[in-house]
Amino acid sequence: MTEVLLRSDDGRGVTTLTLNRPEKHNALDSALITALAEAAAAIAADDSVRVVVLTGAGESFCAGGDLAWMKAQAAATRAERIAEATRLASMLGTLDRLPRPLIARVQGQAYGGGLGLMSVSDTVVAARPGRFAFTETRLGLTPATIAPYVVRRIEIAKAREVFGCTKAFDAEEAVRLGLVTRAVEGTDLDAAVEAEVAPYLTAAPGAVTAAKALLHALSPGPDEATVAMTIEALAERWETAEAQEGITAFFERRRPRW
Repeated sequence: MTEVLLRSDDGRGVTTLTLNRPEKHNALDSALITALAEAAAAIAADDSVRVVVLTGAGESFCAGGDLAWMKAQAAATRAERIAEATRLASMLGTLDRLPRPLIARVQGQAYGGGLGLMSVSDTVVAARPGRFAFTETRLGLTPATIAPYVVRRIEIAKAREVFGCTKAFDAEEAVRLGLVTRAVEGTDLDAAVEAEVAPYLTAAPGAVTAAKALLHALSPGPDEATVAMTIEALAERWETAEAQEGITAFFERRRPRW
């Protein structure tokens, strides 16, 4: 069975995590969500890791939530939906609290949950032209569990421009919004990522970890009540007639009836 997440270590203390569902544009499903959470926990306990690069195999970084996974949640029990939404929220929180610098290497598409992964990264380097969108409302859903991290990264005024309307934007617009740190030509992507990695390798590893911990103390992530609210919000949307119609329309290759 193909591993949905690949880990490689380059001997310098740089670990690369590669989302490995290229045939699905690295869309998030239960297996990939679990693998990301487990990898993040393992890296947090591994003092040999100094920097983490997160990327995707194939043409896309991450196309958001896997539609088959979403369809299964729509048909699941309330308890099952809460469990899956909790799994997703927990993975994002684990990556957000990662004690090592996290650099997202983004190529091609990044939708929905892919933007959530970018928002919990410390630095995001994206290849032009790129294609980004919060696509959840097209399916009758909301970008609930990623919301605290997106809003913290780009602030509410900019989130209002793109959060609920599904419009696509390119890498340069993603820089303006604050989702992307640097946009470069695709041929320059690896060099640009290396330029972000290299300075960390000249710094004391313990000091880098302490500096990141200090930033989290000064600008903490969402509290338990906020995370619980986003979990409930996602589970509730999965139950709605709009979500049923949006997901069904996708699989039937037609416009939803709204």
